[in-house]
Amino acid sequence: MLNKILILIALFAFSLAPSADELAINPDNPGKYTVTKGDTLWDISARFLEQPWRWPEIWNVNPQIANPHLIYPGDIISLSYQDGMPVLNVERGTGQVVSGRTVKLSPQIRSSDNVDAIQTIPVDAIQQFLERPLVLDDNELEQWPYVVSSYDQHLIAATGNTIYVRGIPEGDDNKRYSIYRQGEPYIDPKAAKQGQKVILGYEAIYVGDAIIEKLGDPASAVITSVDREVLTGDRLVAQSNEDISSEFIPSSTSREVDGQILSVVDGVSQIGQYQIVVLNLGDEQGIEPGNVLGIYQSGKVVTDRFGPNLADRPAEKAAREAEFLDTNPGHASRAVRQIVNAMGETIDAFDKTLPYIANKKAKTEQVTLPEEYVGVAMVFRTFSKISYALVMETHGAVHVLDAVKSL
Repeated sequence: MLNKILILIALFAFSLAPSADELAINPDNPGKYTVTKGDTLWDISARFLEQPWRWPEIWNVNPQIANPHLIYPGDIISLSYQDGMPVLNVERGTGQVVSGRTVKLSPQIRSSDNVDAIQTIPVDAIQQFLERPLVLDDNELEQWPYVVSSYDQHLIAATGNTIYVRGIPEGDDNKRYSIYRQGEPYIDPKAAKQGQKVILGYEAIYVGDAIIEKLGDPASAVITSVDREVLTGDRLVAQSNEDISSEFIPSSTSREVDGQILSVVDGVSQIGQYQIVVLNLGDEQGIEPGNVLGIYQSGKVVTDRFGPNLADRPAEKAAREAEFLDTNPGHASRAVRQIVNAMGETIDAFDKTLPYIANKKAKTEQVTLPEEYVGVAMVFRTFSKISYALVMETHGAVHVLDAVKSL
């Protein structure tokens, strides 16, 4: 019976998670929706789909349209069916269809030339995490140039102060550097359960920025901005001139993955929508920006006081119950036993009435309940063994160490 109950619980929990094959339309979809400023493609998709990350499946490129259209405030999104399949269409807010007809919506993201078009996700929430390295491999930071002193030899420097840096390569043309400090390591929780300490990477704490004024050994630099005081030993890395892409197309992982939430960026205990989480999955696991993962609340551990005692021999149960009654002479069950024995019933019949759970010698077993589907996260930046993801939806409490899996 116990196993049947656990199986039913597992099936119920699984039914709450979205199916990987079935595309479900939101039963409360509006049919038509006018885009407003501040909307995202994810938000709009959620009005029509129960699984909004699957919008590329029904927003297909119309081959007759040379340039797939971006979506702007005032555009009208509508749901229709073609050959029995759902399709989302877009009509310009002027009331005139594009190129003389309604066009299918393409999963194209706005670019710098289309700044008024809506975003896929709220990029503002992750902007600073796109621009700065946040996770370092073991010993990586030690290869970077470092602050050896300040102009007046104080241990702390601030904006406008001159610092001296060693380790900048000769002939380096880079002038602008960012300053970092190594933070706490990210420990693999799965290995930790087995008594092993496996470091997946180190948090890189952003300190500030500096401009090199004069090369040499040491080179001199002026601090241009700080988030915290610059200390001797802090490391420098050249700022990249490459454009950081903020274009994300929701996608499934290339293979099945099963990881955990290592931490949340702002350190809260309960994680909500649009908060950034750190995952113990990265490039080595095939994770890519745009990958969408389901969040599953870790199964709670409960004590089973019934199942482990079902296999006891009648004599063993009788001995336990007799001891319980002898040590609890005032217990009302003593009178019940006398009545039952007078009726000639066996001790096994009495087993159903006496709650031997109260016996301290009863056996117990720790049981882990099934995981529960509680949300969705989308990866936006990856490192070798770590990735950063934005929590897009929550359907229950989300915590550090909750599981993340392929959808």
